[in-house]
Amino acid sequence: MSRKVDSVKDINDSKETWRLAVRIMDVWSVVNNKGIEHLEMIVMDSLGDRIQVLIRHDHLLKWKEVIKENMTCIINNGNVYNNDFQWKAIELQNIPPKGYFFKDFGEILQGKCKTDRLEDIIGAVSEINHIQSNTPGKKVVISVMLKDLKGNCINCNLWEIYGSKFLAYYNDPKNNGAIVILLTHAMVKDGQVSNAWSGSKLLINEDIPEIQDFMSKLPTNEQKEKPTQSVKSLSNWSGASQYSPVERFVHNAKCMSLSQFCKIKHETLCVTVATTLKFVVSKYGWFYYGCTRCSSKAPNPEKAYECSCGQKVEQPIPRYKIEIYVSNGESKYRFVFWDSECAAILGMTAEFMHNSMVENGEDDPMVYPDELEMLLNKKMAFRVKVQPTFSQASVWKLCDDEAFVKEIENDYIVEDNQSKTEYAKLVPNKENLETSAQTLSASGENDPESIILMTPAKDVVIADKGEEVDFEASGATQLSGTKPSKKLKIEPSS
Repeated sequence: MSRKVDSVKDINDSKETWRLAVRIMDVWSVVNNKGIEHLEMIVMDSLGDRIQVLIRHDHLLKWKEVIKENMTCIINNGNVYNNDFQWKAIELQNIPPKGYFFKDFGEILQGKCKTDRLEDIIGAVSEINHIQSNTPGKKVVISVMLKDLKGNCINCNLWEIYGSKFLAYYNDPKNNGAIVILLTHAMVKDGQVSNAWSGSKLLINEDIPEIQDFMSKLPTNEQKEKPTQSVKSLSNWSGASQYSPVERFVHNAKCMSLSQFCKIKHETLCVTVATTLKFVVSKYGWFYYGCTRCSSKAPNPEKAYECSCGQKVEQPIPRYKIEIYVSNGESKYRFVFWDSECAAILGMTAEFMHNSMVENGEDDPMVYPDELEMLLNKKMAFRVKVQPTFSQASVWKLCDDEAFVKEIENDYIVEDNQSKTEYAKLVPNKENLETSAQTLSASGENDPESIILMTPAKDVVIADKGEEVDFEASGATQLSGTKPSKKLKIEPSS
């Protein structure tokens, strides 16, 4: 005789012999400051009631590959403290499809919500209020104003990867018109919302009924209108609207072909186009242990310490540092790719990749996982700091958009056969420089955590960290009162 199925609403700590028929609505991984991973999920029964479920780290290997979002299953037995559940995956027709329980903006503004409860949020972005790039002691955060169909507006803060995901979508020239975002498991406090550090999902203009229905109910003129930046967010950079994404990318850098790198005698900020070729196997492997906030290297990977950025680090985390040979024609040079660049291309953190390898019984940093192959055979535009002392270049910024790369290659790269006299014409006199102009979005050798333009920016301006460059030593192209100069096209003499 089989046991009856219990309802989520009836669960209590009076017994452990529960039998739940549920659909898994969301599932995510959580890693604590000691590097221990466990799974968390939201499940829903046939009555629409939901409950959070945790799977302990000692059960992780058994269930991580089995559990999938939107699947139905039977959970047999469970202790409310230990989450010692037994699972049986079957298709149950009476469990409704995954749904969202959106919090009303009016209730948020009136304070009619619990601060210890996570809510689902949906709204149209009406304005971008603030953009903060990743700098020492600061995390990426994008603040946007969300508007519901009733006209209520609340502030929404998107932190770290959520903010970067929004910027990448906003900066993509293919994305025009209104932006509707759906944020699951959002934290609500003081009349505004933000993503949770673990478990939130950010959906932007995705082809799901909830977003498409919301979009269809917007006024026709708003459906076609892309959200704008506030004066406050634009004030981070003077005169930003004058310059295109490519012009901001090459600002204060010497644009040159890869073959000229070997001729550089001093540390120089350069822009070039090259294709990633193969890994340079470092004696330290493909990652290093660093601070949980900034990218500084930890003095000891096994000991807690206080970082120079002020963060108290209980357990340092793996961060990417990968050396790759890049090539252009017959020329080849060694580039160092840092944590944020690699994570943007691979779509996963070094910590996640390292933990996955450890789960499979491999903890040697000299073993390069297969996923890293995604970094190779990519033609990109690079903004790098050439370090001739070490015969290498440190990648500060990159872009793999084909049109973006082609424009830099065709209009800015100085060829080997161009004379020094002709190249000098590219550099405006210092008297003509607009002294108020700031350099754009770069990170130092020990702080590679800049926002990555995997697709060229369209309107969003990212505040600069104020890099210092010796213009005379580098021969860098500088911003004048108009726009950056493109390379001269030399006609053969008759």
